[in-house]
Amino acid sequence: MVQRGTGPPLVFVPGIQGRWEWTAPAVKALAARYRVITFSFPGEPGSRLCHDPEAGFNALVRQIDLALDEAGCRRAAICGISFGGLVAATYAAQRPERTSKLVLVSAIGPGWELDDRARSVMAAPWWTTPLLVSGSIQRLYPEIATALPALSERLPFLVKHTARVLCAPMSLARTGDRIRLAASVDAGSLCGRITAPTLVITGEPGADRVMPVEITRRYKDAIANARVATLERTGHIGLVTRPERFAELVADFVGEDAGHLFNGHTRAVAETVEDLSGGSDHA
Repeated sequence: MVQRGTGPPLVFVPGIQGRWEWTAPAVKALAARYRVITFSFPGEPGSRLCHDPEAGFNALVRQIDLALDEAGCRRAAICGISFGGLVAATYAAQRPERTSKLVLVSAIGPGWELDDRARSVMAAPWWTTPLLVSGSIQRLYPEIATALPALSERLPFLVKHTARVLCAPMSLARTGDRIRLAASVDAGSLCGRITAPTLVITGEPGADRVMPVEITRRYKDAIANARVATLERTGHIGLVTRPERFAELVADFVGEDAGHLFNGHTRAVAETVEDLSGGSDHA
């Protein structure tokens, strides 16, 4: 588990590659307003949990429980990106008492189906690596260019983001397992059990070439009183190309009511630990 920032708690669930480091700009922007609790998925370096494809979403729900318990949180806002959005929706449906608010960002939504690219990763992850890399560049670069039109902004972003990806490499085998897992879940069936106020964030229609905006926005009609917000000039990865604007959208919705952070005893212990350590960031 990783914690950044201070304030009301917010759990941030990463995307299908399973590494929180890929979304570090978003975590940093959110940490200016919240105590962000994040992690890499089971099986990834630093997660301390084993990857078990047979455990299904129960393992991921349990991981959020463990992160909240370790942080001393009774409940928190839950925010998930893409595959992590499906995880967050599952958690909100199964743990309404621990979910104060729910934010779904470019999330796998009701009616999503596997495409040929996803099937190829599932069937032969290592053989499809060149195709996956080239396809990702083709899909994401136009979005990056729109979000960061000035070359002086775009080049530093590309260098930093490439470094993040290389320093936290994804496992194609585990990614294939997560794709298979996502395909086994009926997102629509979760929605009737979600009681937390919900915000659905997408990029602009047509700009998300990974998860079509119209699929993510189906959550609005399926979850009672859900809202929709658009992260302008972005598609699937707006939370890293425009992290400050992303954090503003989240903060406008979540506000200060992100849940109760500590019980009395745990608060006292945590404050003592922070005083001794001289800070609030923990790895």
